[in-house]
Amino acid sequence: MSAPRVALFATCLTDTLYPDTGKAVVRLLERLGCDVDFPLAQTCCGQMHFNTGYQEHAKPLARDYAEVFGGYDYVVAPSGSCGGMVREIHPDLCGTSPAVERTYELSEFLVDVLGLTDVGAYFPHRVTYHPTCHSLRMLGVGEKPLDLLRAVKGLELVELPQAEQCCGFGGTFALKNAETSTAMLADKMRCVQDTGAQVLSAGDNSCLMHIGGGLSRLRTGVQTVHLAEILASTEEEPWAAATR
Repeated sequence: MSAPRVALFATCLTDTLYPDTGKAVVRLLERLGCDVDFPLAQTCCGQMHFNTGYQEHAKPLARDYAEVFGGYDYVVAPSGSCGGMVREIHPDLCGTSPAVERTYELSEFLVDVLGLTDVGAYFPHRVTYHPTCHSLRMLGVGEKPLDLLRAVKGLELVELPQAEQCCGFGGTFALKNAETSTAMLADKMRCVQDTGAQVLSAGDNSCLMHIGGGLSRLRTGVQTVHLAEILASTEEEPWAAATR
């Protein structure tokens, strides 16, 4: 059987600010036998436009997505937020398409499509996991990210108190409702610190950027690391701490 042709939908934030996450997805999927491509014509999924009331501006972006990713077996996104936009909103904007139907958030693809929870990762750190709102409520990924983390060699997974509560980012919500967002962030950071974890992981860099910024300002020493980077880490090529 030939290797599945997988397109990486990097998302704007990852491509612009956290390219190491995109690279980690490629390393991970290639290690698992996938033929991975990064279509250079990809652009924004249109979520920012849609959420701020500019639905007509989001429509051409949805159509572009369908065209750019239409020829692949699967599309994988390291973001429940953007993955949710594609799967749940794009059909309402311009109808469904093969690209939409074949789009998966990373943990969904690994567990539901490849049938894996143990991906051969090695990450000897104490980790807690924040289930981002769109992955939890829109895509319903459930325990999949946690199952993947539990199988990582050397990793100590600790439960995050009040994990289901939003971190307060919410894209433009953090800009329009700064005081509320900051209060929600304070609650989330307190829960993270209560775990004693060295690393906070999540499936969306937007939430990690928000929480990581707060943790950094408090000088907590807690690193924020995308799920993809943990799963891509091996004993031969271990993850190296970096400053977000």
